[in-house]
Amino acid sequence: MGPLEPNVPELILGLIVFFLLFAVLGKVILPRIERTLAERHDKTDGGLVRAEAARAEAERIRDEFQAELSAARHEAAAIRQTAAEEGAALIAALRAEGLQQREQLVAEVHVQLAADKVLAEAELREDVIKVATELASRVVGEPLTDLPSTRAIAEEYRNRATV
Repeated sequence: MGPLEPNVPELILGLIVFFLLFAVLGKVILPRIERTLAERHDKTDGGLVRAEAARAEAERIRDEFQAELSAARHEAAAIRQTAAEEGAALIAALRAEGLQQREQLVAEVHVQLAADKVLAEAELREDVIKVATELASRVVGEPLTDLPSTRAIAEEYRNRATV
């Protein structure tokens, strides 16, 4: 048995052990090695991809936030403008109502003053006629209050004095 003539049972046993070892390596060890290499690759390259995706998502969220913030600012400005316009309209309406009430009060006061003036003139006229009649009675020496023409004379004198 030489190197050119191998021992057949050893050769068969060697081939069986070789193929068994090859199968174990191919089925058990090699998948574990590939899985470990894939995990390493995922940790390095996948981490970059995930970081890029996270950055893109953060940018998208920031853009959405900026758009919402801009819309909210625009809406707030519109609300302030509307409130200012409503306030100005309300102030104008209240001012107009106040002016109307003031004019109404002034007109009522003028009417009341005119009525008071007429009443005061009438009372004053009566008092003047009484005083004038008393003075005339003292000057003449006779009572003039009983004469029916006393009032007519006083009225005629007053009318001439006012003209």
